[in-house]
Amino acid sequence: MLWFAVWTVIVLGTLAGAFVVARRLWRSGLAFVRQLATAAEMTGLLAQRVEELRALAAQSAVPTGPTLFADRGPLRERRDALREERDARRAERALRHRATRLSWRAYWR
Repeated sequence: MLWFAVWTVIVLGTLAGAFVVARRLWRSGLAFVRQLATAAEMTGLLAQRVEELRALAAQSAVPTGPTLFADRGPLRERRDALREERDARRAERALRHRATRLSWRAYWR
């Protein structure tokens, strides 16, 4: 009779533990499925945004085809504009570097 009571308690405890584990697994699975749905929705929005950006980039893209026989006036204007932008960036960078060097001098003295 004693062994029957011991085994009954062991089996009931195992069943209770299995129920708790199964319930937690079920809830975790549901949360995972909800997160997958959210991720799928975000992926769809991201794909839509990528297509919008590709279309925008295609509209504003600078032609990079061969220009051997093209009119040289627009090409020179484009080259000059690019050089001006480059020089402006170079000047800004030089100012930032100078400011950094001056701020570092405080640590050298």
